[in-house]
Amino acid sequence: MSDADRLLREIFGFDAFRPGQAEIVEAVTKGENVLAIMPTGGGKSLCFQLPALSRTGVTVVISPLIALMRDQVRALQEAGVCAGALTSGNTPEETDAVWESLERGELKLLYMAPERLAAGSAMGMLRRIGVSLIAVDEAHCVSQWGHDFRPDYLRIGELRRALNVPLAAFTATADAETRDEIIEKLFDGTPPRSFLRGFDRPNIHLAFGAKNNPRRQILDFSAARRGQSGIVYCGTRAKTEGLARALREDGHSACHYHGGMEAEDRRIVETRFAREDGLIVVATVAFGMGIDKPDIRWVAHADLPKSIESYYQEIGRAGRDGAPAETMTLFGPDDIRLRRTQIDEGLAPPERRSADHARLNALLGLAEALKCRRQTLLGYFGETSEPCGRCDLCDTPPDVFDGTTAVRKALSAILRTEEWFGAGHLIDILIGAETDKVRARRHNQLPTFGCGKEYDKRQWQAVFRQMMGHDLVRPDPERHGALRMTEGARPILRDEATIELRRDTIRKADRRPAVKALVSEEDAPLLAALKAKRRALAEAARVPAYVIFTDRTLIEMAETRPDNLDAMAGVSGVGAKKLERYGTTFLEVITGANETVHPARRKLAGHDSGSLYDRLLAAQADLARGEGGIDKPLSCSASQLAKVAQMRPDDENGLERLLGERRAERFGAAFLDVLRAAV
Repeated sequence: MSDADRLLREIFGFDAFRPGQAEIVEAVTKGENVLAIMPTGGGKSLCFQLPALSRTGVTVVISPLIALMRDQVRALQEAGVCAGALTSGNTPEETDAVWESLERGELKLLYMAPERLAAGSAMGMLRRIGVSLIAVDEAHCVSQWGHDFRPDYLRIGELRRALNVPLAAFTATADAETRDEIIEKLFDGTPPRSFLRGFDRPNIHLAFGAKNNPRRQILDFSAARRGQSGIVYCGTRAKTEGLARALREDGHSACHYHGGMEAEDRRIVETRFAREDGLIVVATVAFGMGIDKPDIRWVAHADLPKSIESYYQEIGRAGRDGAPAETMTLFGPDDIRLRRTQIDEGLAPPERRSADHARLNALLGLAEALKCRRQTLLGYFGETSEPCGRCDLCDTPPDVFDGTTAVRKALSAILRTEEWFGAGHLIDILIGAETDKVRARRHNQLPTFGCGKEYDKRQWQAVFRQMMGHDLVRPDPERHGALRMTEGARPILRDEATIELRRDTIRKADRRPAVKALVSEEDAPLLAALKAKRRALAEAARVPAYVIFTDRTLIEMAETRPDNLDAMAGVSGVGAKKLERYGTTFLEVITGANETVHPARRKLAGHDSGSLYDRLLAAQADLARGEGGIDKPLSCSASQLAKVAQMRPDDENGLERLLGERRAERFGAAFLDVLRAAV
């Protein structure tokens, strides 16, 4: 029996490794740099805990959650392993015990939060205690492409270099971009030995459903699983509290959990969930990494997750014991709009936001899938599989139809409007709606105007949603959410490929009133961009966002889209001071241009003298080198032009007093013509 097999049996009580564990344990024990991507519940922690017992020295484990560290330390101590954690949740006695074990040279595993690496004393302490291996749990937190980015994870690469010891990184979910960033940030770009153990969790049943009285849908799903431990994920804190109350009223043992609760209240929920059978926790994603309960039988999403990685991570908390588990994810147009807005309002650069839109497209593709969901999900992570027989689409195949003509019409509308508009305006064109915006841009004269009257507005929204799910179109953050075609759309547009759509998601609108949006769908991306700019300015100035501009002011900007300072001055809530301070900045967001405006001209914005200044400036430009164009260049200063525009002298003597003799001689007659025409 090998040393690893003996430790597995004697310490951890297992007769055999799970698939893939043995070779990872061997590589980590040998001191190789390792990146291991294993499904949730696949036994990641054993892959660094067991090698720690075989190696001399201390293994430092960087983990993002105190609750998870405490659970793992307790479990190791119960198994007779000398392990400890240095966290803010320690009692003084626990911290003293860790230091005493280190001084005696007995401690084998030391757990730390990444934030502790920011302390200047941490590096000296780790050098002194004889660290021989660094293990990083939830390694995707190092990636800014990932869904749980933690800035302090960026210090781990520096720690590895300083201690000159091997590093083993573990995560349950990482696509190709995230894996590349993990390698760059933790291993300085030198590829470690990588293990990709597959993403399939065959014991989990996958299902999605369109929202139709979502509270009732969740209550019915829970009622069919009464007495089983489950998690319901919600998009807002308020919804967690309301839904938990509804579940209790329906006879369930349920509680809520979100980041706005007191730390002690959150700990009580975590402890109850770990110990009680049949408890339902209704939570935001704050109830996330570190849930180590093996017998969660179901996970439901009352709202669409923010990405396919988030979805995979969250459903992966079900059935970690390998027994059958179930999932249900509800989605609707308001979810998608919310997730798009969250991306657009983020402060990430355009390429990051574009990638996030693509990730959301992938999740919509899973929601609107035409075949086995597991095939679609694993395909996103680069794996192939046969139809699983353990998802709703394998249970009941969807009703599909040839949607090529509809998609081609939509793509044609996008191209004929030069990819400058969102779905709302494009749908108005397709159904022949003569809105003010359509008429103003003469889009009622396009060949595609009215070519899609076979569907109503809601049905076309479903077509566009499925097009995003197939990643044929993506919102462009630099064009405030305007849809742009991907390369995958071109064969369909050129009649070189066909596409099937789901008929069951293209149905007539129900009679329930839709949620009233702040602005139209067409203006929502611009409003999101304006809010993002406001938030950045507010954070820099350390003031509430409304101090910059109120929501009402930003809504008016998004709807009227002022294209110069004069128009901006007409927006409610934009006074002279705010126009001077913020006008140009917000114009850049609206127009995409960086217009440099002289302060003297900026002060005239919104007044008649502003447009008069512009005409004087144009007249000056024509005479800058005299009437014949051969004289020495001459011009007036911006402040001189502003005085002329404001004081409006009515003769040459008045102009000469403002401009001086030379300038009045060259520009006087032309300026007087401009002034008299303005009367």
